Amino acid sequence: MSDVLTLAKNLIARESITPNDAGCQQLLSERLQAIGFNNEAMVFADTTNLWARKGKNEPVFCFAGHTDVVPPGDLKRWHNPPFEPLIKNGMLHGRGAADMKGSLAAMIIATERFVKDFPNHRGSIAFLLTSDEEGPFIHGTTKVIDTLEARNEKINYCIVGEPTSHKKIADTVKNGRRGSISGELEIKGIQGHVAYPETVKNPIHLAMQVLDELSQKHWDHGNEYFPPTSFQLTNIQAGTGATNVVPSHLSAWFNLRFSTELNFDVIVEQINEVFNKYNLDYHIDWTFNGKPFITQPGKLLDATQKAIKTVTNRQAELSTSGGTSDGRFIAPTGAEVIELGPCNATIHQINECVNCDDLIKLTDIYYQVLVELLATHE
Repeated sequence: MSDVLTLAKNLIARESITPNDAGCQQLLSERLQAIGFNNEAMVFADTTNLWARKGKNEPVFCFAGHTDVVPPGDLKRWHNPPFEPLIKNGMLHGRGAADMKGSLAAMIIATERFVKDFPNHRGSIAFLLTSDEEGPFIHGTTKVIDTLEARNEKINYCIVGEPTSHKKIADTVKNGRRGSISGELEIKGIQGHVAYPETVKNPIHLAMQVLDELSQKHWDHGNEYFPPTSFQLTNIQAGTGATNVVPSHLSAWFNLRFSTELNFDVIVEQINEVFNKYNLDYHIDWTFNGKPFITQPGKLLDATQKAIKTVTNRQAELSTSGGTSDGRFIAPTGAEVIELGPCNATIHQINECVNCDDLIKLTDIYYQVLVELLATHE
């Protein structure tokens, strides 16, 4: 069995359901320390983070990722226990195999190989790991970045190991992500008997027109990197449980995934304008999940495309689709940030798995990126 598969199995066997790290970072920290890394544990509230760095000079190349996984769900539906890794028919099965313990194993093995082959490499190599990416994300990567920024410690290039591949390993690289903003809405009415409509104010009726307008609203055209901004309702609740009572209020949740054509302030202003137009008694609690970011073609993307070409003999497609990632906390510092990892077909699903050969190739790609960026002096 290859080194990357052995390490991936060892990580999967640790039941690190967010925000529990279950010793994953300690395992990785020991391996990094053995090849010259200085390791700094950063624990904030219930979240375990690791900042590990080898070297003091720039450029600083960072592998970023998370050791936590989502809950496995109904254990009876798993072909094999989710935290007992199994290789079957060329696939590694287990919770976190694709998202993202397989990537972490590939990063470590690639780094070990690179440091052995190029002991006098230029710049620095770093790892930023958290146990709170699948959860609220409050005490994870964002707190580590705040700490690094406070002491003016910068990352120049960063690969986040999220599962970005679609059908074949490294066929897709994420060079940016849309921003995300969520709102929890409450519209107030006047409760009463349905037989006396003159005494009630129905918040369901009040909400229908304004929510329809927001769902149909044209926000922007997008741009060459991002699709147009999208408004989506995710939950609506109202009612007392009786068919003859008009409720006193309606609650709704919504989310917008937005391009670099918009920002938080503009979105909040435009949504408030729509609600105020209808003279509603409403309140919105906002959650600002992350700003959009884009990494333009440059040294990191060039190195990554060369590495993918060397290992797979093809060019990766650049994409900004999908959800958010911890790259949104790293990019605002000025770092070039991309995401590259295994196929995402089974992430967060029952019987999550990853192709074993893909992890071996991913290790080779990560190694080649290090070679392109740090192997020789300019």
